[in-house]
Amino acid sequence: MGSDRGSDRLDTGDPGRGFPVLPDYRGACLSNVVPALLGPPDASGWLPAPARDAKAVVLLLVDGMGWEQLQVRAGLAPVLSAMEGGPITTVAPTTTTTALTSLTTGATPGEHGLIGYQIHIQGQVLNALRWTAGPKKADARKTIVPEQVQTRPPFFGRRVPVVGRSEFRGTGFTRAHLDGVDHRGYKLTSSIAVEAQMLVDGGAPLVYAYYDGPDRVAHEYGFGPHLDAEYADVDHLVAQLLAALPPEAALVVVSDHGLVMVGDATVELDREVLALSAVVSGEARFRWLHARPGRAAELLAAAADRYGRYGLVAGRQQVLDEEWLGPRVSPEARSRMGDVVLAPRDPVAFTEPKPPAKNPSGKESKAAFQLIARHGSLTSAEMLVPCLAAYGTRG
Repeated sequence: MGSDRGSDRLDTGDPGRGFPVLPDYRGACLSNVVPALLGPPDASGWLPAPARDAKAVVLLLVDGMGWEQLQVRAGLAPVLSAMEGGPITTVAPTTTTTALTSLTTGATPGEHGLIGYQIHIQGQVLNALRWTAGPKKADARKTIVPEQVQTRPPFFGRRVPVVGRSEFRGTGFTRAHLDGVDHRGYKLTSSIAVEAQMLVDGGAPLVYAYYDGPDRVAHEYGFGPHLDAEYADVDHLVAQLLAALPPEAALVVVSDHGLVMVGDATVELDREVLALSAVVSGEARFRWLHARPGRAAELLAAAADRYGRYGLVAGRQQVLDEEWLGPRVSPEARSRMGDVVLAPRDPVAFTEPKPPAKNPSGKESKAAFQLIARHGSLTSAEMLVPCLAAYGTRG
């Protein structure tokens, strides 16, 4: 799968190789994993054989573990490297809220409607991961009801047990994409394999588990020794899961997106573009611009002139015609789309100008946290994710 240690070679090379990479919604795509696992065994030849043939499956989603980043660190992840399978595409945008909802519901973003990290809905911009809205970033669970924003049932209505972080239970996003499941919370990573084993031994044919280590580490530290160490830990977790499962059960490992190194390479949206925009949503590598009435064409021209050199500047109709969000886009999802989207090929982030933060003394203070690695766009580094499988090894 790659070199025997962490490296910058694929991580910081040309992130636009083959750009744009669009989701394969009709084939090997994250949105089709659960339908394939719950469907007839021979329905999806792209699934690794253990995933098709096993009597029970534990589906592990490792947040932020892109295929290209995993290949570079193959030597740090020998267990993962020995599993059957290869890369599939995730969905667009390549962001957690959109991808996890597509995974659990088996629906495209255009069908389930969670089309980004920040979504323009009910006249507000909703942070779908934290489920907050408004200038004060207030809890929006009562005013923007999660189960009404995303109505498709997870796992097609089957009560699949979900092993996830305890603190995520009851959050707005959890309610939006995992409503009605049997939650099994964990506080420490060592509990994931224990819970999975208990559930499979208890007769569960499908168990979903979620782990977010690589995403968290890459956001804070970028690509380097911290992320290398995290990949080694993920491999240890995978080994624990395989050892906990009987030979007739399989572990399937997927991810929601990869990442690119951005660091301080930010492009602040300029005044003219913002003057033509009523609202800005999405995120820094998949930025939706919502035009003021009657200004959509002007906004597209201005954005293309200023930002076209970084990658794609596309109008709403292009997004629909090229099926970025899937072949079917619901009226609800359409209402949340912007008129223009910025999807960079280059490792940059499109940011909004913000007033300087102030500390209690009234003086300006620096932001406490800056995202170093990011995701959202259509590069191969962000779009390609692993779909790997192996049988359990418990004696």
